[in-house]
Formats: sequence, C-alpha cells, structure tokens
Amino acid sequence: MYQDKNGNKYYKVAFHLHSNISDGKLSPEEIATSFKNDGYDAITLTDHWRYGESKEIGGLHIISGIEYDNGPGTSTMHIVGLGMKNDPNAETCDDRQAIIDKINGAGGAAVLAHPAWSLNSVGDAQALSGITATEIYNAVSEAGQSLRPYSDHFVDMCAVNGMYFGIFAVDDAHYYGGIDDRKGWVMVKADELTDEAIIRAVKSGDFFASQGPMVTVTRKDNKVIIETSPCDTIAVLSDFAWLPNRVKRGDGITRHEYTFRDDEKWLRVEVRDGDKRAWSNIIVK
Repeated sequence: MYQDKNGNKYYKVAFHLHSNISDGKLSPEEIATSFKNDGYDAITLTDHWRYGESKEIGGLHIISGIEYDNGPGTSTMHIVGLGMKNDPNAETCDDRQAIIDKINGAGGAAVLAHPAWSLNSVGDAQALSGITATEIYNAVSEAGQSLRPYSDHFVDMCAVNGMYFGIFAVDDAHYYGGIDDRKGWVMVKADELTDEAIIRAVKSGDFFASQGPMVTVTRKDNKVIIETSPCDTIAVLSDFAWLPNRVKRGDGITRHEYTFRDDEKWLRVEVRDGDKRAWSNIIVK
C-alpha cells in the first residue's frame, strides 16, 4: 500500500491474470507468491470462462474475476469481469451485452480487454453499454506471436465519440517468468482492501494505471495540476491533435500545469520515464 502526501491510500492491483485453471502456466499459489513478493496488494485471477471467487492465498488478497471471449478472429471481443459477489453465470451467453449485464448484475465491473490486440473498433464499443474500463496497455499482447500491446488510439477515439472509459494497465499474464508478468498494474485509491471498496473506486475513477511512474492529477476549475514521480515527459492529450503547452520534457521533472482550452472537451495525462509509462483517467471538461 502506498500513501500519498495527503494521506490517501493507494493499493497496487494486477487486474488480469491467468492460472493453470485455464491457460496460464502457473498455479494460483505460485502466482500469489510471486506477486506478493513483488509488493502487490491484490490480484485478480481472470481465467477463461472459470469464475474465481474472492479469497486470500498466502496472505495476498484475491479479487473475484473471470474472462469471457466472444467471437473468433477479427470479430473477437474479450470482456473481463472483476469483483463480482457471485458467479455471473454467463457461460451460456453468446451475446456481448448479455455478458456485460451479467457481470454488472453480480455487482462487478466489466472491462474491455486488449482492444487493439482484438482489433475492436469504436463502433464495437458504441454498440455496448455498461463497460467500466478498458486496457490501454496489455503485456501479453507484446509477447509470443503478438505485438500490439497499446490501445491508446482506441481509448482516444472512443473519447472523441463521448465514451470515457477508465484506463487500465494489465499483464494478462499467461507465460510468467518476466515475459508478461508484473509489467502493468493499477493503483487504486481506496480506504480499505476489500472487493467492494476496490470496485467502488474503480467505478468512480479513483485510480491510475502504471508501468512504474506515479501520477496525481488535481483539477481546479479549468486548470489541471499534474504531479509525478521524477520522469522525463509529462504529456496532456485531448480531443485536439495539437495545442501549445501540451508536453513538458526534462530530466527528473515532477510537475506540469495545463488549462483547458475553450473548445476542448476532455483530456488525459500520460507520463513517461524512459520506457515506463503511467496514465491518468480521462478528465471531462
């Protein structure tokens, strides 16, 4: 658990992992030991079509989870369910909206997984409702025979069309051994480490995604104040392709300020420190 200068608690969570219950190489016990030793506060085992209940393994909190995949090839869409109070029982659903509704009906949050890897379109997303977040970074989508880990263009184009999803960084680990594990996570601001508190924070947008850097974004009217761990780039991205004062670069910078332009509708922050990134959620004007 990380506590910021204002006393806010942030829990480091890996929201998308696979065990040998489905197609992952490690057992739940092996995964829990590895992530606990690396400083994680909680993980979610999201095995394909296999509901994993909330529990504790080796002193690490396990948030309930499952992953559903719908459709083959370029029509595929993977939907992750997090923090359900009971099994969504969506195994017989062949309709994406029905899967999302089942997840939400069980008290969970529905996350659209690796949209770039899946070649999901804005139109695919517009056809659905009830999605809480999507993955801007998915580590396994850069491993094996895949090389499409970043979904920033999808996130931005959805926002241009009025869909402001929460932004996750995840492993979606299958291989482990440093190949696709512990490369992306979510820092969740919550009062306690329970499924209910974590999912409540996720649904309200109280988190940021990271591969290492820390980022806090505070809004005062139309001014956005960005504070980070030492980094080399702090960038503001919005529905405008180019505007001045958007990107600050330097050695060990920790702060940037930006003011919404009159006709900007939304923005998000991306921090870079070498090859490591962090992302804020979308801030709507």
